Amino acid sequence: MSAEAKLQELGLTLPPAPEPMGVYKPIVFAGNLAYLSGHGPLREDGSLTTGRVGEDMDLADGYAAARETGLALLATLRRALGSLDRVGRVVKTLGFVNSADDFVDQPKVINGCSDLFAELYGTETGVGARSALPSNTLPGGIAVEIEMIVEVTPEYSS
Repeated sequence: MSAEAKLQELGLTLPPAPEPMGVYKPIVFAGNLAYLSGHGPLREDGSLTTGRVGEDMDLADGYAAARETGLALLATLRRALGSLDRVGRVVKTLGFVNSADDFVDQPKVINGCSDLFAELYGTETGVGARSALPSNTLPGGIAVEIEMIVEVTPEYSS
């Protein structure tokens, strides 16, 4: 099943692809790799999920924010590639969690994004190398920031 069809089957809606909030590009291509800048937990209405996991958010809230961030990453990929079916594989994910000082489950939070990509692409294609790190704050107070590297397949015309 294609990623676009799987997205519909899962009943998922992508938010609008986020615009840059500074001097950078949301996605840059080098050969067959796409480098996605850090994205935050963007909701369908364009607002962002803010808070510190372990302080005013629990693990489940953080997981949901990471999943929202994954949807924002997918929105950027679709806008740039024309179709999510052009993702060849997830190569690397780097996630930052706005964390209370004593919160130590950052990997479980970033699973919100990783699980989304695994559901959409399967574990062979959707799961790559990953790091999950704590942060004492993130831009705008967002709960999670994630950047990715994905391999892109060539575009085929029929």
